[in-house]
Amino acid sequence: MMDDEINRIKLAVKDALQHFDFEKLQEQQPTRQQLIEYKQVSVVLDVGANIGQYASKVRQQGFQGRIISFEPMSKEFRLLCHFVSNDPNWSCKQLAIGAYDGVCTINIAGNSYSSSILPMLKRHIDNAPDSAYVDREMVWIARLDSIKDEIVKSNERVYLKMDVQGYEMEVLKGAPSMLKQVEIIELELSVSPLYENQVLYEPMMNYLSDLGFDLVCMERGFSDLFSGEVLQFDGIFIRR
Repeated sequence: MMDDEINRIKLAVKDALQHFDFEKLQEQQPTRQQLIEYKQVSVVLDVGANIGQYASKVRQQGFQGRIISFEPMSKEFRLLCHFVSNDPNWSCKQLAIGAYDGVCTINIAGNSYSSSILPMLKRHIDNAPDSAYVDREMVWIARLDSIKDEIVKSNERVYLKMDVQGYEMEVLKGAPSMLKQVEIIELELSVSPLYENQVLYEPMMNYLSDLGFDLVCMERGFSDLFSGEVLQFDGIFIRR
C-alpha cells in the first residue's frame, strides 16, 4: 500500500460520509491487515474486549503480533481468559480504561456487549431491547498512560481499538502519552445519542483530526429498526 493510494481512499471516505454510503466504499477500502502492515503495527490494544470476538477476528485476518485485551466485567473476563490461554501472543487484563485511576460502576447489558459505564438512552433500548441493563458491577478502571510502560515498549507501533459504548473520549483523554505511539485508531462513531453524555461522530472526528488522525475506513453498524437510519458506524483512522 502506497501513500497515493491512502490519499485516494481518504477522499473516497470523505465523499461517502456525506450520505453514509457504506456500500459505495466496500471495494475501495483497505483491509484491517493492509493498514496494520502499512503502518508496521506490532501490538493491538483491544479496549472493551468482551469475550475476545475482535481479537479473534484480527488473528483470523492475519495479524501475528501481540494483542492485549482489556475487559472489566467478571463473567466476560473469565470467558476471555479461556481463549487467551490458547495464544501465547495474546494477553488480557481485567480492567476498564478511562481518564482516571480507581474504581467505577459498569452497567451490564442483557446482551453483554452493549454494557457501558454510561447510562443507556431510550433510543438504544427501543432498537435493541435485549441491550437493556440488567445489573451493575464495581470494576477497576485505569488510564492507558498509567499502565503504558508495563504493556508496550518504547519502540512499538500501536493499534488502539475501542469498543466502549460511548466512553471513547474518556479513553483518549487518559492516553496522551500512549497516543504518541498509536498509528491506527478503531472505534464506534455514533450519529445519534445512544448513551448519556457520549461524544457524537462529528466532534469525535474533529478531535481525532486535531490529534493527527484521518478516517480511512468505515463500516455500517447499528441502525434504527423502524426507519433504517444509521445510528452508529465503525471508523478506522490512521496517523498522517
